Amino acid sequence: MRMQRVSHGDGGGIDVLHLIDDDVPAPGPGQVLIKVHAAGVNRPDVMQRSGTYPPPPGASPYLGLEVAGVVESLGEGVTTWVPGDRVCALTAGGGYSEYCVADASHCLPVPTTLSLAQAAALPETYFTVWANLFDPLRVGEGKRLLVHGGSSGIGLTAIQLAREAGALVFTTVGSDEKARACQDAGAHRAINYRKENFSAVIADETAGRGIDVVLDMVGATYVERNIQSLAIDGCLVQIGTLEGSRFEFDVSPIIMRRLTITGSALRPRSIAQKASIAKGLHDRFWPVLNERRCLPVVNAIFPMNRVREAHELMESNRHIGKIVLQVDTR
Repeated sequence: MRMQRVSHGDGGGIDVLHLIDDDVPAPGPGQVLIKVHAAGVNRPDVMQRSGTYPPPPGASPYLGLEVAGVVESLGEGVTTWVPGDRVCALTAGGGYSEYCVADASHCLPVPTTLSLAQAAALPETYFTVWANLFDPLRVGEGKRLLVHGGSSGIGLTAIQLAREAGALVFTTVGSDEKARACQDAGAHRAINYRKENFSAVIADETAGRGIDVVLDMVGATYVERNIQSLAIDGCLVQIGTLEGSRFEFDVSPIIMRRLTITGSALRPRSIAQKASIAKGLHDRFWPVLNERRCLPVVNAIFPMNRVREAHELMESNRHIGKIVLQVDTR
């Protein structure tokens, strides 16, 4: 059986993206084959296409880290799903295609309140936020959280889930429009970094106490101010380095205020680790999604043959929330 998928060839700019014919993959032991309805577009896809984020050993060389669709067939040993089930799934790659394999333990049922296109915007960002803010538990009732890039898919997810858990959320954005979107999602204060120094705002807003947790994807240019903004026993969680990974800073505040700096990436984690993330996320927040709270914010949906436009929008940083490819238009 044949299908279409997106290829990025040898990598490069958006012009390398094109559709190719390929064989439908077969699910291996513990996997399911999903007939894809929609796939999420994420920053790591853009980085992989441009050659700065190679897939880990054993992963698919193709783009696409999350999908939603219908289970087509089962690999050996799978008993948790049956053909016809509507699922969203974290994938090891290959999501920009008509069919995709995923580990059965990395699939979650599509919330009853969501379309398949909306559900495709869930796995990558919700898994990431759960793994970094809730497992281990860093954010909860009464905690103060600062989220950089608040209008991104991860940012809006972090704001909503942290607010649901009782945290007070601050965020940084690059425009007044993005600030309004973050406040609508539950942020206590959205700081336009083009107009204000976020560390000064945090000091003022918290009466000098600071932030318990900072979730940062910017990197080098923010590290010193992140550390300045942390409260005693605070934690900086680094999940990206969009503006560089090398920096110099004074370690004295880390020692004196007992600060923690940590970081993580989702894709290189083991199958078992991702399965644990999926279970924890499902148990805590799927009932919330089914009650129409903390829903993914989808900015734009493009048919798969317009994947170049989707990547162009991602690179422009104009979007608020998630970008989705619609694969099956029937």
